[in-house]
Amino acid sequence: MRKLKLDELNRATVAEFKAQDKLPVAVVLDNVRSMHNIGSIFRTADGFAVEQVCLCGITAQPPHREIEKTALGATQSVNWLYYKTPLQAVEALRTDGYKIIAIEQAENSTMLNTFAPAHNEKYALIFGNEVNGVSDDVMQAIDLCIEIPQFGTKHSFNIVVSAGIVLWDFFSKIVNGE
Repeated sequence: MRKLKLDELNRATVAEFKAQDKLPVAVVLDNVRSMHNIGSIFRTADGFAVEQVCLCGITAQPPHREIEKTALGATQSVNWLYYKTPLQAVEALRTDGYKIIAIEQAENSTMLNTFAPAHNEKYALIFGNEVNGVSDDVMQAIDLCIEIPQFGTKHSFNIVVSAGIVLWDFFSKIVNGE
């Protein structure tokens, strides 16, 4: 088996990416403090062709050298908006017809492996601060909470790992019809 070379990957240009169909998902970053995490989430959002990334509160905004270290240019391809508070993002997304979902460990959460996204729905997935998680006021405004099943001693994934797991799950269930 031979690895593909970069010129064999059929990578879309930024213009082609912007014109292509998107996964009906907005990623909301609720006061994410690490610029490397922010950049990595942009890169993951590009990989799954999400509609947009919403940066909220203390979450840094491009252009920034520390974000670009991990984004590798994805801040140019993925649409993004900044909101002073995550609740402002939630209100705007709800007005635009998104179902608001926190990715968090909470009472009465739905396990990711049992959640079945509707194919005609748009979703706003909220990922919280690396220490405190999704803000308490945002948790009061959500439609649903999804939890990633975990079986180890930590019961904690890095936000980028969580975003990758959840976006892959949504992608596979929506695009592949699982």
